[in-house]
Amino acid sequence: MERLKLATIWFGGCSGCHMSFLDVDEFLVDLIDKIDIVYSPIVDTKEYPEEVDLCLIEGAVCHEEHVEMAHHIRKRTKLVCSFGDCAVTSNVCGMRNALGKPEVPLEYAYVTLADTNKGIPNDPVIVPNLLEQAIPLHQVIPVDHYLPGCPPPAERIKALVLNLLGVGEPLSGEQLKFG
Repeated sequence: MERLKLATIWFGGCSGCHMSFLDVDEFLVDLIDKIDIVYSPIVDTKEYPEEVDLCLIEGAVCHEEHVEMAHHIRKRTKLVCSFGDCAVTSNVCGMRNALGKPEVPLEYAYVTLADTNKGIPNDPVIVPNLLEQAIPLHQVIPVDHYLPGCPPPAERIKALVLNLLGVGEPLSGEQLKFG
């Protein structure tokens, strides 16, 4: 069997899904001969590679750079997984949607609550251009797998990886629960 090329990335979120990925503990050691982590915040790769087998995408799509990166990933990846409730539903990141325009929470954070230097930064390196709403990944690109949970438990992540390696059962029932 050829080694699975695995990538992970997070968009708008807290990185909790990545922490849960690391919680598979010694299972990561078991995977050494079966997968290559080719792109991730936990490795030092700067460019998203071509011919990735699976990408776990954590977080809601919140700004223009996320949209661009999602399309880039989809072109270079066989299977894309919405990784966690924020990617699946926009969850916590989507709470800003009820406030209307993205300027509302920015105004509150950078002006109302600021003690000094009041004003919304207009440098996209500091605050990227937000989308009108934070949206789930599947509204931007086709998604092959959904791994709900906030964060998904380590056992659920392990079950997905084993299934994609051809040695586990498809996820069902309790494994697809939100929250």
